[in-house]
Amino acid sequence: MRGKNIYMKSFKNFSKQYFIVYILIILVAFFGIMKPSAFFTGQNFLTILRQSSIMGIASIGMVFVLIAGGIDLGISSLLSMGCIMAAAFMANQHMPLIAAYIFAIVLTTAIDLVTGFIIVKTGIFAMIGTLAMQIILQGVAYLICGGMPIYDISPYATVIAQGKVGFIPVPIIIFAVVILLAALVLNRTYIGRHFYAVGSNAEAARLSGINTQKLQIISYGISGFLAGLAGIIMLGRINSGQPTAGKNMEMDALTAVVLGGVSLAGGEGKISKAVCGVVIIGVLTNGMTILNISEYYQQVIRGAILLIAVCADGIQKIISSKNKRKAAV
Repeated sequence: MRGKNIYMKSFKNFSKQYFIVYILIILVAFFGIMKPSAFFTGQNFLTILRQSSIMGIASIGMVFVLIAGGIDLGISSLLSMGCIMAAAFMANQHMPLIAAYIFAIVLTTAIDLVTGFIIVKTGIFAMIGTLAMQIILQGVAYLICGGMPIYDISPYATVIAQGKVGFIPVPIIIFAVVILLAALVLNRTYIGRHFYAVGSNAEAARLSGINTQKLQIISYGISGFLAGLAGIIMLGRINSGQPTAGKNMEMDALTAVVLGGVSLAGGEGKISKAVCGVVIIGVLTNGMTILNISEYYQQVIRGAILLIAVCADGIQKIISSKNKRKAAV
């Protein structure tokens, strides 16, 4: 009997740990049954990963901010800024391709560092601060391009988004490298442990000698860097600099990472699960498109998934708090 109980407990823990994987398998099975000839192809799976890579890269940046106890709802505008600025540097300043990429990413990183500095030093709500910055950047992007796409860019700009190494698209390779580096930082370095400590209890982390404010600002810098990287990939994908390139990206990214178990309360989350969340959103979008589901219905479904994921996160926190109080008694 005791062995059976241990087995059931282990099974429950395993199921809880990998619940997000079960959701992914169910979605793949569902769309595969509905449209097997269109969905179950190697080319379609590569398409899903390629299309998910841009949002995925930006989502990894969101993970760092959330784990550190903040939130960054400005990544869509940062992505658009990276896209439009790289194009503007090439078209207006006649910069070489690589230089334009570097300047664009440095700019988005600096912008989010400033955003993080303002939020941390003034104590304003991160949601309000990042939304305000999003509105500012949207206006700046339109001012830079006059509301029109910038097409006069290097013909090699498409390589980063449409090129391949063997049969693997370049964006997937970049996404994989970002995943590995992010997982290495969070799981294998003391800085990664500090991110979790600050998100779990900022005051306790400060008393233990961690510079909590500096770490939170750095998390925004990482998010800005990855949003800029996603922006230059988007530039290559659409072959033009557009001020709406990252429209609504922040909601898809937030849905993906929360669905992947990254807590909105901070201090909790894993890169592997967040990536599963990203792939789920990619599979869902791809599957609904194959089934010719209206974009309006898709928007409703994605919004409902975000609401469910946020509610589940809140319920989990309530249950965890009750269990801690019981244990204390």
